Amino acid sequence: MTDTADLTKVDSAISGMSSSPPEEKKGLGHRRASSSVPGVFNVLDLEKEGTELAIAKETQKLNWKLNTSPATLEEKDVLKKHLTTPPVKKIDLHFPLGLEVTARNLKGVTIKDALDAIYKQFKKKADDELDDPILAGFEWDKDESWTRLVVHQKKEGAPASKKKGKKSED
Repeated sequence: MTDTADLTKVDSAISGMSSSPPEEKKGLGHRRASSSVPGVFNVLDLEKEGTELAIAKETQKLNWKLNTSPATLEEKDVLKKHLTTPPVKKIDLHFPLGLEVTARNLKGVTIKDALDAIYKQFKKKADDELDDPILAGFEWDKDESWTRLVVHQKKEGAPASKKKGKKSED
């Protein structure tokens, strides 16, 4: 019986607290605002201002396979570059077949953030399930959607990697 009495006290104490939860929310809101980095924009604000996005050209040269971890790329320094100029907190990546993934980073979406978002969707796919398994690059079409990049894929990458020992047998 004392157990239920304790529970009632706990319940009444929780429902009686009226000042604490709003203060906690204020704290969270403040912390979140401070994590935004100067010079990193919300893509919706850029659209209102009419600021155009430029995409890092390095993405076209990666020859990255969508179902492999971005950590396997040899050009590690490229991954740290911002995907767009000016940098944005989040951007949608749209595949021609309709799939859409969102890359987010409060410090500005990097190429790695975009590849991670894509990899998360494709990591369980086998090579033969992907028609065009290699990233060809991104395209920003402001007429279609200001907040979205179109992902381009291709069948094969340039034969730069020495790691491929086996040739695919069709």
